[in-house]
Amino acid sequence: MMFQAVIFDVYRTIMRIRTAPGDAEPRWREACLILLPGAPRDLTLEGFNLACRAVVDRLQLQARACGIPCPEVFWPDVMGETVPGWEQLDAATQERFQIQHLGSQRLLDLMPGAAEVLQHLSRQSLPLGIASNAQPYTLTEFNDALSPAGLSMSLFSPDLVFWSWTHGFSKPDAHVFRILTFRLLARGIDPARVLMVGDRVDNDIVPARAFGWQTWHLREQGDGPEQGGDWTALGQFLT
Repeated sequence: MMFQAVIFDVYRTIMRIRTAPGDAEPRWREACLILLPGAPRDLTLEGFNLACRAVVDRLQLQARACGIPCPEVFWPDVMGETVPGWEQLDAATQERFQIQHLGSQRLLDLMPGAAEVLQHLSRQSLPLGIASNAQPYTLTEFNDALSPAGLSMSLFSPDLVFWSWTHGFSKPDAHVFRILTFRLLARGIDPARVLMVGDRVDNDIVPARAFGWQTWHLREQGDGPEQGGDWTALGQFLT
């Protein structure tokens, strides 16, 4: 195999995001009634999302003022400013609320063909990593998507995993790929022998190439000039 390591984006690369059934508002209200008994009865899903967006915008503006061009927020802090009585909830309830809030609006599972390719790479003992804009709840969502295929986060080498929420900045910041490049070099892996797999040219392909990585643009066949295709094509490319 020509590569010594493969680094993956997560959302819309390994995990498919689909629109949830058209009952987001009732599911949201049910979650509030069960998990947030003190929440105002007139707190709509749209209103809550707008409140979250306002907090995110403010926190990102503050970070940019400190010289961080691609800031990331810490989602539990956003929840702390928008969820009534958040600080009184135990950690398990906080996580459950976040998952149910997101789950009312979207469905997640593995991209078609992803499990087979990941299983193949695992059998080859090839170091696998992650470069993802993500939040703490991503760990639950990702494990829930992997487990039906008999997979888990143990597929990925901890030193080659970059979650944006643990660093305070996100892709396409060049520091994401600089950090991973140096971790790869510490393993004796040259950047030219690393493959980045992602669905976005701006977040994944361009910054990875800037550090000498090779890239695979995950997309429909024939869509775009970059080397790429769907998971079936990626599997054929890697074998």
